[in-house]
Amino acid sequence: MKATIDRTGCIGCGLCPDICPEVFQMADDGLAEVIAAEIPTDAEGNAQEAAESCPVSVIVVE
Repeated sequence: MKATIDRTGCIGCGLCPDICPEVFQMADDGLAEVIAAEIPTDAEGNAQEAAESCPVSVIVVE
């Protein structure tokens, strides 16, 4: 599984790295970024939860 973020729509709320720090982090510009090319198997559920919790729906996990 992979995660992507449309950073142009990110509002920098910080929810995704709070839910799944194995896959997401906040970049120096204050926006979220993906740090894992492949989502670790044990983090797939959390990555999906982060995508579903994103208030602006800019995270895709597939």
